Amino acid sequence: MTQPQDWWRQAVVYQVYPRSFADSNGDGIGDLPGITSRVPHLAALGVDAVWLSPFYPSALADGGYDVDDHRDVDPRIGTLEQFDEMVAVLHAAGIKLVVDIVPNHSSNRHAWFQQALAAGPGSPERERYVFRRGAGADGELPPSDWTAMFGGSAWEPVGDGEWYLHLFAPEQPDWNWNHPDVREDHLRTLRFWADRGVDGFRIDVANSLAKDLTEPLPTEAELADLVDGAHRFFDRDEVHDVYVEWRKLFDEYDPPRTAVAEAWVPAHRRARYASPEGLGQAFNFDLLQADFDATAFRRIVTENLAFAREAGSSSTWVLSNHDVVRHTSRYALPAGADQNAWLLSNGEDPEPDTPGGLRRARAATAFTLALPGSTYLYQGEELGLAEVADIPAADLQDPTWLRSGGAEKGRDGCRVPLPWTAAGPSFGFGPGGAHLPQPSWFADVAADQQDGVEGSTLELYRQALATRRRLQGAEELQWLQTPAGVVAFTRPGGWTCLTNFGDEPVDLPAGRLVLTSGDLADGRVPRDTTVWVVAPQ
Repeated sequence: MTQPQDWWRQAVVYQVYPRSFADSNGDGIGDLPGITSRVPHLAALGVDAVWLSPFYPSALADGGYDVDDHRDVDPRIGTLEQFDEMVAVLHAAGIKLVVDIVPNHSSNRHAWFQQALAAGPGSPERERYVFRRGAGADGELPPSDWTAMFGGSAWEPVGDGEWYLHLFAPEQPDWNWNHPDVREDHLRTLRFWADRGVDGFRIDVANSLAKDLTEPLPTEAELADLVDGAHRFFDRDEVHDVYVEWRKLFDEYDPPRTAVAEAWVPAHRRARYASPEGLGQAFNFDLLQADFDATAFRRIVTENLAFAREAGSSSTWVLSNHDVVRHTSRYALPAGADQNAWLLSNGEDPEPDTPGGLRRARAATAFTLALPGSTYLYQGEELGLAEVADIPAADLQDPTWLRSGGAEKGRDGCRVPLPWTAAGPSFGFGPGGAHLPQPSWFADVAADQQDGVEGSTLELYRQALATRRRLQGAEELQWLQTPAGVVAFTRPGGWTCLTNFGDEPVDLPAGRLVLTSGDLADGRVPRDTTVWVVAPQ
């Protein structure tokens, strides 16, 4: 079994998007006291840790990932004292805390960026960021044709002939990670939160810190032709020098602080982020991107367990998060459906198979929870929440919507504040309204409507997490021979997981049934269902 310092290797981590989790004061924005008040829910769910998305001071140009001050709390969300109280309550409940670190960029309101703007071209203050003279006689054109992740140019003019780089929104200027001030300040940030009791860190866009901006800058088309490790700003080999330095800091603590990389890189490039000399773990988003398909699920698990062994880490399993359509809705759409087009149709075209989507989502979750490695859950999935696809254009907040000129609807549909109760002005989210509109159907899936109800999605999650904790053993599995469309494996101790992706019911494995994601069909496992069976002792 894992030792205390290795708690993360097979942990269940619950992602809290703080502005949409629970609101204590009725201003429509979730806050730290709201999170603290819901710790009993998290404890009853049975999670090992909470991953807290950004809670820092921010203008919310990108949902809090535009950070004004990396060592403070947004006043709308709380105070440092309330943060400390939340940590204490989580720890008292046996739940660890992982916080988001956003190292690729600051906000444009950050003190250092404001100093850079005031200091002018050629100043030491501008060297902390990525400024370049524009093209054209007067610098009136961007230095290159690079496109930002949220649309539009990746360069923003500042009115003096220079432009700054922002791989995301214009409000998110990129740091210059070749500058010692930037490196030292981030070490200070990591130590600040570790000293306050934070157990680990989730590193946002961990693959983008190191950049090669030597002239001439390549065109956007030329970037696509660069080999692994040679891209000008993604997944460069030297980014790992940063994380070796961070690992030394993490290991000063007892137990060592953990970290997980958000690195959208090819699977064969993931191991270095997850190495013991680096961050220690890296997100595997392969299941999140896959259709509900037996062949795909088995291949992805096999490949990622091998990559984890190569890295000396454990794999991570993710089906939903704050950046993607909730998996209940993804699985309700035909395989290969254009999810953005579906969102732009307000969730009407194609018409989703909502009951089937929930059935498949429950089966996929039970499948991932049976795997060796850690599982990351996203707030609200324990309620079976679907994507809120019909948010009116006037209410959308994601910068993707505006930056794309309405071509990309964005991520607001998975960030709608949670329904805790069937009644109330915001379904128990808070005493007032909610910062994103909640649909009327939230009343039917609210937590209080599922609590204690046999067969509800909430009770399935509680049962699965409790059973997983009881059965958990070494980080191994053995695949079983199965008919086409069925995937099954055993874990140490005689624990068998079987998922039926096919159309016809199949026999239960021999042993005692301890979990099923849905009702059996005359004692057999129907389509879109996962079961766990324990062999007789």
